[in-house]
Amino acid sequence: MAFDLRNFQDAQLDADYVDFVIDNQSPDNEAFHNRLWNYFRNPLMATSAVSLGAANENSRPYTLAQEIGLPARITGVQRNGGKEQMTDLRRKEVVIENDIGWRVQTMVDFLFGKGITVRSQASDPELAGTIEQVISTMLEANGGLAFLQEMALFGAIFGHVDIALRIPADWPATVKRPPLSAVAGLGGSKELPRLGTPTHSRTRAVSLAGKLRLETIEAGRVLPILAEDDYRQTRYWMQRFFKHPARLANRKRPWLKLGRSAQALSPELVEVVEILSPNWWQRYEGRKLAAEGPNLLGRIPVVHIQNVASPGTYAGGSDVEPLIPLQDELNTRLSDRAHRVTYQSFKMYLGKGIDDFLERPVGPGQMWATQNPHASIEEFGNDAGSPSENVHIEQIRQALDKTSGVSPLTAGLLQGRVGNLSSATALKVVLSGLLARTARKRLTYGAGLQQLTQLALDWLDRTGVLPTRPDQRRVDVHWPSPLPSDEAEQLKNAQIKQAIGVPADRILAELGYERQE
Repeated sequence: MAFDLRNFQDAQLDADYVDFVIDNQSPDNEAFHNRLWNYFRNPLMATSAVSLGAANENSRPYTLAQEIGLPARITGVQRNGGKEQMTDLRRKEVVIENDIGWRVQTMVDFLFGKGITVRSQASDPELAGTIEQVISTMLEANGGLAFLQEMALFGAIFGHVDIALRIPADWPATVKRPPLSAVAGLGGSKELPRLGTPTHSRTRAVSLAGKLRLETIEAGRVLPILAEDDYRQTRYWMQRFFKHPARLANRKRPWLKLGRSAQALSPELVEVVEILSPNWWQRYEGRKLAAEGPNLLGRIPVVHIQNVASPGTYAGGSDVEPLIPLQDELNTRLSDRAHRVTYQSFKMYLGKGIDDFLERPVGPGQMWATQNPHASIEEFGNDAGSPSENVHIEQIRQALDKTSGVSPLTAGLLQGRVGNLSSATALKVVLSGLLARTARKRLTYGAGLQQLTQLALDWLDRTGVLPTRPDQRRVDVHWPSPLPSDEAEQLKNAQIKQAIGVPADRILAELGYERQE
């Protein structure tokens, strides 16, 4: 048996089922999410042998990932279930315009284009300041704003993103005291040691918080085992991926006998499977147990964030998936138009009954003579335009705008009369779709960041680095306005809020300033 799951102490965890999930569901899961990534990134792909066979004078020396959605009448290749087959059709001009990539990037920019501010809800100002500094240090150590943008990008493409809390191997093993919850449960005192003592120094807590690692996990790796009666509860969290050690899988052996072919050289590829539960964890490499141990947190150290809330399913709503059919239709029509323009954008001549017509150039001063009374020269070609084709392409782009909520205006492209954009209200009306979508994402990503900080604070509490109670680990996430704003106007609005009694700490958080000591 490949997986030895006895240490999980769960009779309902079947090793054969885990093996089935890894071998059968993981490849399909990976292939589906890889397609979402390819439609976003649209990378240059290695030309297959079948595509090379269909190449002709209309071909370019590369192919793009989004060509998989084009019909065979354009590419000359029939694709079915991942298999390619040659057809008797000639390859036409292929035009790919990636309208998905810039839209997704714009959504990420509106969500995390500016830094966020995290405020602790702890009633003790000294403890709240320490918690905020710990959170800030942890985020900055993991990339800061770049980490948040990476998280949002994975979520927008795949529909969800998982963040795993990783503890370094050199973390202090000595637990200074039991968790406060356990102490309270045994009737102990709820009083916390004052910060600043040698045992629980602020500097030490901030320093160790910078060693915590937050790993963004691609959705194609994740294989959760959910509770049978509650999809929101994850019983076991698994991931499967392949790593490339710095060694070769097969090496040439000079002592091989003559007549026998040497082994082919190739980098080694090792399958890695990680299984996490609230009480135990295991890591397999090449289906062999590489490491395992108890989970001191008592819960799975992974935070699951849905891009857009999607009830009834583990995965959330992807921003790429609904755009794929429209992107394929746009690329198809652009390719059709390019093919038509190629054959009609220049004049061509049909000569009948004229000797040596092909050998003589067509140009000023050229004459042909013939004794054939039925001879003629006919001109054809020259693009006459196709208004219906242009309207259809424009309607596809509008459908992409409606589906994604991202208009060309966000990329700085002004079309037609869009009103007085110097007015903030008018700009909000024009961008209302994107702003509403951003507000929905702030709910899910904000809740995910809160869970992530609580997870880290829980670990710091259990190891005695920073003692806190569950109610003291709550935080608020303050988001800046995604729209361009005037700093003078922001300060004026802050003064008005202060005049009506809004707490100064909240005003500073909205402006992006740190807590006042």
